[in-house]
Amino acid sequence: MKSVIERSADNIRILIASMVEKAKSGHPGGAMGGADFVSILYSEFLHYDPTDGHWINRDRFFLDPGHMSPMLYSILLYAGYYNMKDIENFRQWGSITPGHPEADPAHGVENTSGPLGMGHTMAVGAAIAERFLVARFGDIVAHKTYAFISDGGVQEEVSQGAGRIAGYLGLNNLIMFYDANDIQLSTKTDAVTREDTAMKYQAWGWNVLTIDGNNPAEIRKSLHAAHSEKDRPTLIIGKTVMGKGALTPDGHSFEKNCATHGMPLSAAGASFEKTIENLGGDPKNPFVIFDDVKEYWEKINLNKRQLAKEQKEEFKQWENDNPELAEKLKLFYSGAMPDIDFSSIKQKSNIASRVASGTILAELCGKVENMIVASADLSDSDKTEGFLKKTTQFVKGDFRGAFLQVGVAELTMAGIANGMALHGGVIPVCGTFFVFSDYMKPAVRLAALMQLPVKYVWTHDAFRVGEDGPTHQPVEHEAQIRLMEQLRNHHGKRSVLVLRPADAMETNVAWKMALENTGSPTALILSRQNIPDVPSNGDRYQDALNATRGGYLVHKDASQNDIVFVGNGSEVSTLIEGARLLKERKGINVQVASIISEGLFRDQDPGYQESVLPEHLPTLGLTAGLSVTLQGLVGSRGKIIGLDSFGYSAPAAVLDEKLGYTAENVYQQAVTLLMK
Repeated sequence: MKSVIERSADNIRILIASMVEKAKSGHPGGAMGGADFVSILYSEFLHYDPTDGHWINRDRFFLDPGHMSPMLYSILLYAGYYNMKDIENFRQWGSITPGHPEADPAHGVENTSGPLGMGHTMAVGAAIAERFLVARFGDIVAHKTYAFISDGGVQEEVSQGAGRIAGYLGLNNLIMFYDANDIQLSTKTDAVTREDTAMKYQAWGWNVLTIDGNNPAEIRKSLHAAHSEKDRPTLIIGKTVMGKGALTPDGHSFEKNCATHGMPLSAAGASFEKTIENLGGDPKNPFVIFDDVKEYWEKINLNKRQLAKEQKEEFKQWENDNPELAEKLKLFYSGAMPDIDFSSIKQKSNIASRVASGTILAELCGKVENMIVASADLSDSDKTEGFLKKTTQFVKGDFRGAFLQVGVAELTMAGIANGMALHGGVIPVCGTFFVFSDYMKPAVRLAALMQLPVKYVWTHDAFRVGEDGPTHQPVEHEAQIRLMEQLRNHHGKRSVLVLRPADAMETNVAWKMALENTGSPTALILSRQNIPDVPSNGDRYQDALNATRGGYLVHKDASQNDIVFVGNGSEVSTLIEGARLLKERKGINVQVASIISEGLFRDQDPGYQESVLPEHLPTLGLTAGLSVTLQGLVGSRGKIIGLDSFGYSAPAAVLDEKLGYTAENVYQQAVTLLMK
């Protein structure tokens, strides 16, 4: 006779198969194999409060293979986060149980998952955030982070960076279960790999345990061992059975079959009815929880709530005993910023915006005490070293500093930053060259979907990287990331704030905007080369504050002008100089607009937009990227000076001259436009 924990897992398998069958789409096989592990993890090890999904001291569970969402929703049904109606509405319009999970802590879902490898990389970030907070507040905020990964996640290259960094840092608070069923979507795993996964993780410094992943006793024993580990993250390799319990129409086993990975059992060749009966359910009424399983989980959840209550009372006592620390922790989790006077951050004249950013980061270190800055082996070049010089990097056993040296792993860095933001209590910043945003895009998109306030410091923003050649020269990249400004999230807000400042003081303002933006990621696109300061008749910082509206006028010859110049970043100073030539030689009045964020600018009232970019005036745009970058601002009647190639290798000044990024060419192109 099966134990209640085994029946609990079989009941989950029934729900998994039924959800996918009813929706006529989904992935039952792997989820059915993982049911034993999540049953024991949630019932016996995971600390949670089903009445308070945002409880900061809860253990975190990060699902990597998002296609196994039916498994997650089923265990969360047991845990009290969902009702059976939610389970029956799997993959339907308006449902809170989508095909791949979307971050929703109130319902027990810690992360959006789907792109394989990212879920457990985010778990590494959450584990780092927890260690950072424990270093400042003590064990009162300590908890475990669990991750669930599949064969596909191990194969995705990002797993290498995540495994290396977690091992290097000795994240003993991280426990990962590898659902090793030897099956993937199209093939068995031995058709694509012969690596020894255990040895690989051991080489990275992990504690590795290999078990029968469908055996409750072995699962339980491995989790106890993982909890006892003091120096290393733990990988539990669970050898599981794909489609566990599945039968054919004639009653034979349909387990370990690739077809169950990505389609309903009936479509794969199994019998849904026979499978449900084999697992102890009723095929005519499969959406039920067995009486004994229901009673078992009611007791578990009562106990979970009681334990959470006791921990909250202990935490309340800690707050009373440590009022200053408690207030700081509350501030960290609120997302609110301490008062920073960005006008007081002094900048040298005519400097690169990356250098200005480094100066700002140096000022922020120690003032924004929950900021964690990471760099992909480029801290001296992306100028995140301004922050690093005021703190120390994380090393094994010491998280008192606030800098993460990621190494050459941009995608890993971005995924870890997402995990930090999901954990809460910290503000993640990560820096690299703008051209390598290509490596980061999947994680940036996930940050946008999850509305995470990650800050990207992307430097070396244009072809002016020069001698490094076209491999290091961003051309199409600004157009790509600004598409994300046009894309809105589920709440109707722009999914990314993209800022390319025109000079040092606009960089001050850009950082102010970035820190105040708590509802989406922010991209800071910064120059390698020096930029002339935008002229000002008064206080340049006060002028630059107009950038908080997305765009503003930095130059205006008259109240009524003849032409508009528009750009952002390094090109703004060239446009201002071109406007001067046009006025001197032709007596033509020009107004010049710096549009630091097209998305934010287009969210302003129509009257303001018209004052900056009058529709009746001819408009000339200058961009260091593809012309389409400015198309939405210039319009069909205007003209854009942009690039249509990857650029060439030469010093920056030579490239400007050869490619037409000079005031003289701006003047010539404006004259031609006005003659039309």
